[in-house]
Amino acid sequence: MKNMELLAIVLLVIGGINWGLVGAFNYNLVTSLLGDGSTMTRAVYALVGLCALYEAFKMMKSKAA
Repeated sequence: MKNMELLAIVLLVIGGINWGLVGAFNYNLVTSLLGDGSTMTRAVYALVGLCALYEAFKMMKSKAA
């Protein structure tokens, strides 16, 4: 479980950095590295989204307990 949590946090940091670059400089690092609309780009975005949901549910669960 620790590995999954670490992976989720790493992907969230990558997603946060990417969105920071988009907001500040209009530069999308993920599409620059993997291509615009490629399967890998979509997979990275999907994984970042799933990790965000995982962390949100984990946070709500800890607050409810």
